[in-house]
Amino acid sequence: MTDNQMTDNQATELDWHKVAELDEIPSGRVKTASAGTKTLALVHFDGQYSAMDNRCPHQGGPLGEGSIETGLDDKCWLRCPWHGWDFDPLTGKPPGGHEDSGQDMFPVELRDDGVYVGLEAEPAHTRTVTDVMAETMVNWGVTSVFGMVGHSNLGLADALRRQEVAGKLHYYGIRHEGAAAFACSGYAKLSGRPAACLTIAGPGATNLMTGLWDAKVDRAPVLALTGQVDVQVLGPGAFQEVDLASAFSAVSRFSQTVLHTSKHAELMSLACKSALVERDVSHLIFPDDVQTVAAGDGAKAAGPDGRMGDTAITPSAENVAAMAELVAAAKRPIIIAGYGAGGRMEGITALAERLKCPVLTTFKAKGIIPDTHPHAAGVLGRSGTPIASWFMNECDLIIALGTSFSNHTGIERSKPIIQVDFDPMHLGKFHAVTLPVWGEIGQAMQALLALLPAQIAASDQTAELAERWAAWRAEKQSRAGDDHGHGNSAAALFAELTKQAPANAVIAVDVGNNTYSFGRYFEPCGQSVLMSGYLGSIGFSFPAAMGAWAATRDLPEHKGRKVISVSGDGGFGQYAMEFTTAVKYGMNITHILMNNSQLGKISKEQRAGEWPVWQTDLHNPSFAAFARLCGGHGTRVTDKGDLAAAIAEALAVKGPSLVEVITDADLV
Repeated sequence: MTDNQMTDNQATELDWHKVAELDEIPSGRVKTASAGTKTLALVHFDGQYSAMDNRCPHQGGPLGEGSIETGLDDKCWLRCPWHGWDFDPLTGKPPGGHEDSGQDMFPVELRDDGVYVGLEAEPAHTRTVTDVMAETMVNWGVTSVFGMVGHSNLGLADALRRQEVAGKLHYYGIRHEGAAAFACSGYAKLSGRPAACLTIAGPGATNLMTGLWDAKVDRAPVLALTGQVDVQVLGPGAFQEVDLASAFSAVSRFSQTVLHTSKHAELMSLACKSALVERDVSHLIFPDDVQTVAAGDGAKAAGPDGRMGDTAITPSAENVAAMAELVAAAKRPIIIAGYGAGGRMEGITALAERLKCPVLTTFKAKGIIPDTHPHAAGVLGRSGTPIASWFMNECDLIIALGTSFSNHTGIERSKPIIQVDFDPMHLGKFHAVTLPVWGEIGQAMQALLALLPAQIAASDQTAELAERWAAWRAEKQSRAGDDHGHGNSAAALFAELTKQAPANAVIAVDVGNNTYSFGRYFEPCGQSVLMSGYLGSIGFSFPAAMGAWAATRDLPEHKGRKVISVSGDGGFGQYAMEFTTAVKYGMNITHILMNNSQLGKISKEQRAGEWPVWQTDLHNPSFAAFARLCGGHGTRVTDKGDLAAAIAEALAVKGPSLVEVITDADLV
């Protein structure tokens, strides 16, 4: 310890931090050392140790990564690795420096067990504007954050860290920002509530786009928090600067830059409210220098109290009367329940029981009514069952609830149609319908049931429905026995998953032939199914499962639910490294991976279009071995007889597990 260091600090009580072992730093070397939250350049030179501020005053270069070199003056200098600024290795003075210039120095002691540096006690934390915004976000119920901490979001990240330390949120560090956005989408599709994704400026922010578009088009609320370069360098083109306001304008319903003078609690409240009310993406941009601005005296976090109204919209009396008249006169009515009917099935099944009619679902709404229900008719459309197609073709009235009439679903537009939706823009969106009804589905069903007369024309279709199910199940059983010697059939795999998946499981499904096969062959009995509906993005399922698992941790109504994801080898390969994220956080997810060593859906489309099959083959590792290398459970199934045991073993694992099933691309 130098005399001047002792003089400067002798009146101050210091906290001493061990920063190195006695033999750790060779003479003539410097290293970066941490003492509490302080980063130092620790020097061993000329038989002495010194510790100085690690940050070069030029552009913040890390002096601890520099070197001690001899200058033209034959003196030795500590040289900054970025731009070559020099400092005396023991005093921190620059060449020709005065007593009041140079680096801040800290006292060093050599003790029996190592090298220690003395620092003044850290001052109490000064509450920042991002603290206020993080507190507000938590108050609105956003309690899970998926993201990557980086150089342009460190102030915001620290505010989130403080909320995690306080036990108010969970943070999950992902390997790719795209996975963070998909995880938020999965969280929202299960719960109807937003999670947040955190990124740096530039490429971190733009990596969110696919997952955010998935959430947007499927009406899932998400909160995106992106770092940005300092306010004063916006515009000229600083490192990693992207015009995020423009980049996110199309994908977000709400997007604002947080400034020094913003009303910070109000801005976060508007972002959270917009996500919830609009069921869309909200986006906040945090310039680096704004993130650590001290909050004003008395700055308070905000919350949702008094800011959210009742969303139950009752249809007009005229619309209810018109519905009752059409329904009472129909002989073979059917109900088609879409994704928007989620959470309203009590009234829908009550109507089906009153009419003794089948309930068909869109693929996005698969599982909204169990296939075991006496009125369930399965999925309609390209991923559907012949049962649903039959009843739509034979019906004389379609009651369409919360569906957008996607061409994948194929609702027959020539039939009389009653359409009920809470969004008036969805009513008759693609073509005119017989009776468009604006209202919340639960309220509409309650009002309709109350007005239906005692005598209605509808015939009892339940026996016919049971017969159709018996025929389709026999067909599925026959297909499950198919074996061309190239792998397992999709029918066999999903027959086994139907038997074993817990009734309250959450199942995230990817895009590709695995999706179509899941739609046809898996019979839900209470599970929630999540998918990339309108965007149809490959790679969705595993990150979405991570988001769903986080929701089971956050929300009492989803506690204890098993999370399962299903994908092909092409889809899993897009975000395979997120399996390490699942291991890190102990996520209880079982992934069913159908490996046919190709992009099977694209091969099929090439053949259907009379194109040569080209560039759809995949070179894969053993995914089961990969899962084990990541620290999870992995097993590989080549023989149909091993399916049951492999799935049972994986479902019993309390953590990430993967079942790699070698499948035949032609047996879908």
